[in-house]
Amino acid sequence: MDNIRGAAFMVLAMLCFAVEDALIKQLASAIPTGQSLGIICFGAFLAFLTWSALKGEALWQPGYADPRVILRSLCEMIGSCLFVAALALIPLTTASAVIQATPLVVAMGAALFLGQSIGWRRWLAIVVGFIGVLIIIRPGMDGFVPATLLAVGGMFGLATRDLITRSLTVHLTGPQLGIHAFGMVTPAAFILVLFQGQSFVVPSIANWILLAIAIAVVLLAYLALIAATRSGHAGIISSFRYSRMIFALIVAYIAFREVPDAPTVIGATIIIASGIFTLWREAVLRRASLNEKPAL
Repeated sequence: MDNIRGAAFMVLAMLCFAVEDALIKQLASAIPTGQSLGIICFGAFLAFLTWSALKGEALWQPGYADPRVILRSLCEMIGSCLFVAALALIPLTTASAVIQATPLVVAMGAALFLGQSIGWRRWLAIVVGFIGVLIIIRPGMDGFVPATLLAVGGMFGLATRDLITRSLTVHLTGPQLGIHAFGMVTPAAFILVLFQGQSFVVPSIANWILLAIAIAVVLLAYLALIAATRSGHAGIISSFRYSRMIFALIVAYIAFREVPDAPTVIGATIIIASGIFTLWREAVLRRASLNEKPAL
């Protein structure tokens, strides 16, 4: 029952992230993506801050000064800024396909930097997954779009964030980590506008409505993700992260009439299959280690 509940929350979170990406891309025709990201993150920052205050929690937590927490938020800042910059330049389906490689990078990073043992099967799955990314990017071919590298950079930034989250030893709740991360992403997003040589604009009423919806969607996604990670078997539930690609395909077609080309579909399929195998293999080995009886 816990697995079903956790999977449902994970699917809800992935749906929300797909909708958020589409909203930012839709707003890109009228508002710089950095400005949209900054407004959304600032709204989420205020919402979580208000929530903490209503719960009687101190607005400043000692853990906020922990170097790993700061590094985690820096990775979120870099990953988010690069990814939204890509959203304005490449199809939503392409950006979403690239982001599916995040769990593979986390698995590789856990082996290289956290000392987690990974067998040859999972290493092979990781390599195959990266081949899928190369099929989507198509370096050196006619279909190569340099802006796709922004999505790749964003994926590596967000994967590093997830990797650091695994190694955190400070006691901070999900919303508190959100306060820290959103607080750092907000100014960076506004700086992104200047870095891209764009000008800030005053959103129309319609755009303010879309921004408000995006803030609500981000909050729901964040809370659903927290609920998902606290329920059931992590390996089983994490595999439902790949539902984001399905939602991205549906949303992209409805909102932008996007139909992904063959390399994107092939690459995304390879990435998803490799990622699911990696998570499944990790779950099997973890279950075996828990069931292993100590020697007498």
